[in-house]
Amino acid sequence: MESGVAYFLESVKKFCPNVNDGELSQFASKLTFEELNKKDFFLQFGKVQKAIGFIAKGLVRSSFTDKDGNEITVGFYAEGDYATHYSSFLTQQPSKYSIQCLEPTTMVCLSYPDLQWIYENLPGFEKYGRLIAEEILKRQQIRIESFIFQTAEERYLDFIKFHSGLFNRISVSQLCSFLGIERQSLTRIRQKLAHK
Repeated sequence: MESGVAYFLESVKKFCPNVNDGELSQFASKLTFEELNKKDFFLQFGKVQKAIGFIAKGLVRSSFTDKDGNEITVGFYAEGDYATHYSSFLTQQPSKYSIQCLEPTTMVCLSYPDLQWIYENLPGFEKYGRLIAEEILKRQQIRIESFIFQTAEERYLDFIKFHSGLFNRISVSQLCSFLGIERQSLTRIRQKLAHK
């Protein structure tokens, strides 16, 4: 637990280098932990996300079910990432996504009321909230634009470039779902790249 908190607070300090130890200690007092097993849900479709989760250890997958009953993967989040359907968290409305653990996962959590308390009482952390929101928005934009402007092969190459550490931690079917391609298409892309 202690190492999880330390890891999280280091991440926070990068965003807010000017907060003092007293403020950081007050911030840390609001944190809680969740120890989740493989296949456990951190967030389920239709539920309100009551806390934002920072992954201290483990890997989760964000997904939704389409009208035909297919599970579509929209993101993988590993150590150092935030596991959140941010609009559900901000509006406290039911989520359209589920977040499920692909490995045993330790989450450092901050509830919505506690985050509001922090903004009110520790103004140095407002920058933290804004920068996290910007980071999440930026990732969503990259994801959307990848489907508008990139081919499946380009999306695959980007995945190799930015998420190479995840290859042995996710299944081929989850990767195909994330890339928006059939398994045969992925095989063709890999064969083509192997011959370049």
